[in-house]
Amino acid sequence: MISKKLVDAINAQIQAEFYSAYLYLSMSADCEGKNLKGFATWLKVQYQEETGHAMKFMAYLQERGGAVELRTIDAPPACFKSPLEIFEQVLAHEKHVTALINSLYEQAADAKDYAMQIFLQWFISEQIEEEASASAILEKIKMLGDKGSAVMYLDKELGKRGE
Repeated sequence: MISKKLVDAINAQIQAEFYSAYLYLSMSADCEGKNLKGFATWLKVQYQEETGHAMKFMAYLQERGGAVELRTIDAPPACFKSPLEIFEQVLAHEKHVTALINSLYEQAADAKDYAMQIFLQWFISEQIEEEASASAILEKIKMLGDKGSAVMYLDKELGKRGE
């Protein structure tokens, strides 16, 4: 059986993952409204991934005999100035999620919960990928700019995600 402290920590992570999904869905809607369909597609796929992460945590918690407690999700920002601002926020948010996952791992290690440590390995690897992806897009935006033909090029490229 999983400890109450770890149940609480996982429920907090579920909340964080659903907030991440909500944030990316809001960013997607903003891009859609600005006719940046490729950016919107990339962010919508990200929304789906984050929802999947929350579901993995829920399933794990239930497998371990813990009770899932769905918590209130704060409203994310609704408007963004530019693709540059969006991807600066995406990278910052992914770094925040990485810190949350690392904290969960530390709690599992302190509790000598080896099963949870093994479970969290996937998320640790996933966060490396998430940060690298966001960073690469951000660097392209900085290099090419987020106006005119450069943004249209990036929009087309990002629209290929999930094909």
